[in-house]
Amino acid sequence: MVLNNIEKLLEKYDNGETTLKEEHILKNYFTGDDVAPHLEMYKPMFAYFLANQQEQFTKDVPLKTKRILNYKWISVAAVVLLMLGFYFGKSLNNNDLGTYDDPQLAFNDFSKSMELISQKLNRGTSTVGYLNEVNKGTATLGYLNEIENTTNIIFKN
Repeated sequence: MVLNNIEKLLEKYDNGETTLKEEHILKNYFTGDDVAPHLEMYKPMFAYFLANQQEQFTKDVPLKTKRILNYKWISVAAVVLLMLGFYFGKSLNNNDLGTYDDPQLAFNDFSKSMELISQKLNRGTSTVGYLNEVNKGTATLGYLNEIENTTNIIFKN
């Protein structure tokens, strides 16, 4: 009768429906010596729970955090920001937009820059040439579909 009660409590425990008193009964049963052989697999689990119940946290938990502002470093950061603001403020007021008065000179500079961009792009596309080989390989995979279709026809009939 006790074994049936333990099995029912285990089923309730697995479903998460036990009370604390029922769990205490299960812990006492599985930490004892007279555990049924087919329930031996639960013994280490309840022994672990009992051992964990004995553990205690011994370190102090700080409840207040200390916030110490180092005003020296804040003032240094403010001075650096002001210096950067003055430096970049003066350089942004430069009204030279890179315009050309001579159209031929502008065209020559434009064609030089386009040639440089073209060289860089061509260098990048030359390294992608292996993708053509990948495309050839995937094209041959189409033959595998034909083989699969014919084997399906043969084996279905």
